[in-house]
Amino acid sequence: MNNALAHDKKHIIIVTVAIMAIAMVASLVFKPHVRAANDNTAVASYKTWKEVPVKGSEKVKPIEVKSFLENIWHSTGIYKIIHTETPEEAAKAKLEAEIVEAEKEAQAKAAEEELLAHPVEGWKSVIMILIGFIIVYLAVAKGFEPLLLIPIGFGTILVNIPGAGMGSAPDGMLHIIYSAGVGNEFFPMLIFMGIGAMTDFGPLIANPKMALLGGAAQLGVFATLFGVAVLNLIPGIDYTMLQASAISIIGGADGPTSIYVSAKLAPEMMAVIAVAAYSYMALVPMIQPPIMKLLTTKKERLIKMKQLRVVSKTEKTLFPMMLLVLTVLLLPPAAPLIGMLAFGNFVKQCGVVDRLSKTMENELMNIVSILLSLGVGSQMTPEKIMNPNSLGIIILGLVAFSIATAGGLIMAKIMNLFLKDKINPLIGSAGVSAVPMAARVANKVGMAEDPTNFLLMHAMGPNVSGVIGTAVAAGVFIATYGH
Repeated sequence: MNNALAHDKKHIIIVTVAIMAIAMVASLVFKPHVRAANDNTAVASYKTWKEVPVKGSEKVKPIEVKSFLENIWHSTGIYKIIHTETPEEAAKAKLEAEIVEAEKEAQAKAAEEELLAHPVEGWKSVIMILIGFIIVYLAVAKGFEPLLLIPIGFGTILVNIPGAGMGSAPDGMLHIIYSAGVGNEFFPMLIFMGIGAMTDFGPLIANPKMALLGGAAQLGVFATLFGVAVLNLIPGIDYTMLQASAISIIGGADGPTSIYVSAKLAPEMMAVIAVAAYSYMALVPMIQPPIMKLLTTKKERLIKMKQLRVVSKTEKTLFPMMLLVLTVLLLPPAAPLIGMLAFGNFVKQCGVVDRLSKTMENELMNIVSILLSLGVGSQMTPEKIMNPNSLGIIILGLVAFSIATAGGLIMAKIMNLFLKDKINPLIGSAGVSAVPMAARVANKVGMAEDPTNFLLMHAMGPNVSGVIGTAVAAGVFIATYGH
């Protein structure tokens, strides 16, 4: 046991040094924007936050409780079913969509012109290549999410090779991959299909109360919005609400959802958001145990839970259909993710199309994971990574994930105040979306206290509910800011 702890501590030190090295590189190479002497444009800071809007958020309306609830209501399937869209509303929606598309094209053109006017220095490309090698090293030598980080690392290396043009439009291989499935959110939805085919919702169906733990873990997602607001008070850092929403999803420890939301709301930050999300998913076994032990007592960690009841095949088959119906009625913006999750799970549980189920969870999942990760790596370029906003994302991702873990643990302790049959608070940490890694960590920490205390199946309940919860949070952000 002592050797294992020492080994884990060594891993923690190595990973921490690697992350800090990346962060230091980003901060060292960043050159603050120096305003000209005749430029009197105010900058948002702790002194001017009441008067100066965050750059890029000028057109984003402040969110009030009333307008927020109205917006959510208007985005529900129930409202759209009972409300017939008038020609004026249809014309307004079409105009808004055209404006958004025109703004995206203008931003892309401006970014291209800026890159041509200020080409990336060769030494910055070399640093990004080194970062790519660090990512590959962590995946191979330390086993941190190798299926994802190896392609991301190689994508980072390949896109930064001077003169190779692998990320250049329109014919660069990595550009084609990104355009074909990452930038348009296609690959993340296929990933959710595969996750559905690999997921067993039985533990959640057997003990529905565990959904509360998955919901509580989303505290990390929403609390990160406040963290983004705080960082905006630092001169030189400006996050828009769209970017803040995309960053916050890191708290759910869900890589595909992070990519999906960032592609919708903040495509310019997709690379660092995706890498942060997957990195913290890989670091679950190291980040969570200290928080779990800090917020629970030995007596609580020794709690043994009753064996779960056997869930029938009929229940497992009906569950994804009920989940889909609720999504259709209450939160259609989350339907692309939850719909694919429900589809994959239904194919698995119905038992009449085993070939499709096995394809989804094996061949299709592997192929899409390769392409998705290469596409993410293709966005790891100096102009997108080497700036203080990217450094802030790395910090906020860790804070968000830690708060999410704490949220699930605290909710479990609160539930024990009212439950006759106590639950082990350790399973609350599994409320994040890292399936099944977070559940395994909860089980490992529990067995360290009592080798006969098996918590894995109990922890899978909040774990799978966390996947749904993060998708719902993503739907709320898209419904609020996605138009």
